[in-house]
Amino acid sequence: MDEPTSAAVEWLLGSDEPAIRLLTRRDLLGEETAEGRGENQVLTGSKVTALLSGQRPDGGFGTHAYRKWTGSHWRLVSLAELGIPAGEPRAVAAAEHVLAWLTEPAFRRVTVIDGLVRRCASKEGNALGACCRLGLATDARVRTLAESLIAWQWPDGGWNCDKNATRRSSFHETLPALWGLGEYARATGDPAAREAAARAAELLLDHRLFRSLRTGEVINRAWLRPRYPPYWHYDILQALLVLSRLGKAHDSRAADALEELERRRRPDGRWGAGGQWWKPPGSRISPETIDWGRSGANQMVTLNALRVLHAAGSGAAGTA
Repeated sequence: MDEPTSAAVEWLLGSDEPAIRLLTRRDLLGEETAEGRGENQVLTGSKVTALLSGQRPDGGFGTHAYRKWTGSHWRLVSLAELGIPAGEPRAVAAAEHVLAWLTEPAFRRVTVIDGLVRRCASKEGNALGACCRLGLATDARVRTLAESLIAWQWPDGGWNCDKNATRRSSFHETLPALWGLGEYARATGDPAAREAAARAAELLLDHRLFRSLRTGEVINRAWLRPRYPPYWHYDILQALLVLSRLGKAHDSRAADALEELERRRRPDGRWGAGGQWWKPPGSRISPETIDWGRSGANQMVTLNALRVLHAAGSGAAGTA
């Protein structure tokens, strides 16, 4: 482990959020945590506590599940990424609220244009990934999410909700669907989900994660700036993280994105967020439940960047 990486790991180990300390030990140092002890510590953290605060009897938080960014959908994904224990009752209740929304008959209706389903697959994808992390992969409603994503996949391997799109998928919609199907395949061994995830991964890798197939130029420079949480937005760090969970971060086609990630590293070995999609708690528009950090080094961005570098063979020890 080089000096900047060692310094960044020490910084993460000094976090006041138990989840970040636990994930650093597990994923960057390869340490095993005594069963139950680490999970119970995660539940005491201020971020986890805030994400679960104000929960109602129906598992929601007094608003629509998809309300940006305080609805149960977004909280559920954040809880999963903070390593909340599988089966944790409050997280499962939030998942129930999300699944009730996603399986409403009216919501299940899809638009088909030119033989292609136009669907914001990030909704099903994020929910699928989070539910699998919570140990709900065998739930019939979760299986429906996976089967739907597989059925809606476009010929190029992705998904898109744009009614005017021709044959090109949206990277924004594809990445969460890829994460969800990858988690489902890992939890259940389902071959169709594994195949669909592999096709989606190929779409991103063929583009070297951010380049035009035709010209090689950057498709969208905003994709080069990592943000946390990404929600449904695409960026190269989140793409590398999801690909690393599929064992694909060492693919040679990811090299450009890895170099760009390394280029954005600070001299102290950490990474800052390249902006935010959220506003501070209490804001009138797009408020978050918690403050993930708006300036300086960002703990979750740094943690995920180090996970990716390890998976690609150039970082600290551990798994993503």
